[in-house]
Amino acid sequence: MRWPDLEPIKSARIYAEIVRQVKQLIAEGKLKSGDRLPPERDLAEKFVVSRTSVREALRALESRGLIEIRAGDGAFVRDISVETLIEPLALVILPHREAVGELFEARRLLEPAIATLAARRATPEEIAEMERILKAQGKEVAEGRTGVAQDAAFHAALAGSAHNRAISRIVNALMDLLTQSREESLQTPGRPARSHQDHLRILEAIRRRDEMAAHRAVLDHLIAVEGLVMGAQGAVARAGDEPSPGRETPAR
Repeated sequence: MRWPDLEPIKSARIYAEIVRQVKQLIAEGKLKSGDRLPPERDLAEKFVVSRTSVREALRALESRGLIEIRAGDGAFVRDISVETLIEPLALVILPHREAVGELFEARRLLEPAIATLAARRATPEEIAEMERILKAQGKEVAEGRTGVAQDAAFHAALAGSAHNRAISRIVNALMDLLTQSREESLQTPGRPARSHQDHLRILEAIRRRDEMAAHRAVLDHLIAVEGLVMGAQGAVARAGDEPSPGRETPAR
């Protein structure tokens, strides 16, 4: 097939822009189920970006159920459901601050429970993948960048390790809707390093199979992020309202 024309990426949100363009090609029918994407090297040249950015975008597309990456064979467009194509439209109908607050509320209800499942179900390979993502995030942060691609990849990997496809789809949709606010929060001085530390705390609890600690670590992380995006007063006031499975583990 002839690959459709692509726009060079100029945005700072490189991986997210690649995801957007590929989603658009699928929505327009220019990419169909079963089509094979060009190799990473070719995509990097077409988008005028690094292969690392392409790799992160492909992982994000795979976590959203849009493509399937087959080892040694390449990336292929999956049979796309209507719900997947509707996700970008939600960005148009949920632009208001009140809606963002409701999305954060949904995350606070879902993601701590997901971490509980992850502490119980994550495979050694999934834990190793989260370690890889956080190592890359640490490197990005140390070099003065936000690490936003790795931030999104970690939350997607965390959802995947719960081994519940419905949960993974819901969390990925929420993360899509909160892309802008997440990036804004990571622009706050010191926030990328704090986010990385939060993620390390979550992963350590999962590695120890400590369900209560994983639940608490994710909740603390989400409250901190919501405080930056929505204003600290509302998020802190809600901190005591969140349920925790059994005894809470003190925040570190």
